[in-house]
Amino acid sequence: MPRTALRVRRWAAIAVLGGLLAGCGTDDGPAGAPAAASGAGAGSRTSTEVRPIEAATRITDAKGVTVSLPKSPEKIVCLVALCDDMLVELGLTPTATNSQVLAHPRFLGKEEAAKIPVVPGGFLSPEVEAILSHQPDLVIGLEDTHGKLAPALKGATTFWPVQPGSWQDSVGYLRDLAALTGRTEEGEKAEKTFRTALAGAEREKSGKTSLIVFGSDENFGVATPETDVAAGLFPKISHYPWKSRGVDGAYSLEEILARDVDVLFVETLSFGAPDGKLSDKLAGNPLWSRIPAVKNGKVHEVDSEVWAKGRGTRSLGVVLDEATAALR
Repeated sequence: MPRTALRVRRWAAIAVLGGLLAGCGTDDGPAGAPAAASGAGAGSRTSTEVRPIEAATRITDAKGVTVSLPKSPEKIVCLVALCDDMLVELGLTPTATNSQVLAHPRFLGKEEAAKIPVVPGGFLSPEVEAILSHQPDLVIGLEDTHGKLAPALKGATTFWPVQPGSWQDSVGYLRDLAALTGRTEEGEKAEKTFRTALAGAEREKSGKTSLIVFGSDENFGVATPETDVAAGLFPKISHYPWKSRGVDGAYSLEEILARDVDVLFVETLSFGAPDGKLSDKLAGNPLWSRIPAVKNGKVHEVDSEVWAKGRGTRSLGVVLDEATAALR
């Protein structure tokens, strides 16, 4: 798999492993509530309870990062799709972005998304001068990817490094941004909507075996609950027997074939001009056609901007809707 594709996924593995080493557990109860003894596995039920959010100009997120602002931010530049996701959930739009998730019809749609300025340099190397040209009050990016920009942004704006490793982290970040922007009711509503959707999907859990694969060529990867936010939902809604094998671990088609996968979700990651669907490329391997999902027409190419990169409650809501429909 291309090095860039690996990096898109690698940050999640690092984030989760770091959280485990720090002893920071997550649960399925209201964000900020004490961790449940049963943990966040498939067996724990998702609560639909939502605690009130209070407006604030200073927050400390679940990763221990403190963000302090003189006033509610009006201009926010997004360097990661989670930021765009949260803003749309709160009824706001970014001042500038380097994500394509806004073009999805459940976000702004192509026409409105095209009006948002794009930060040049791409996801890995956004240009500092371009970011600052928008005079942002707040810049949100991934800690392991964009943390290197912090020194250049210091003094000119506030940089908030985020690193979600689970849907609970994503909910926590949403609540924090709702507090900072004063969009407390919108934040509570978005959290409630997502929790209700997840709890409903849990109650109707499918007995089918599912799998998410990603990549840009036949050297694909498997999304695991330990390293991928969207995949973290799947043990709750289906049989998902895939575990992380470390940052560089991989599953073979032979292993996948042995698991009798009923439904396959495919994320084609393109870097530059699109050059075809991952599922079409994998079809060149004779083992691919023997997988039950392939034989039965249960292979679903999904929007990687939402499934692989979104990671916020709106993106995860789309994942739940599409996944549960396919798993029926």
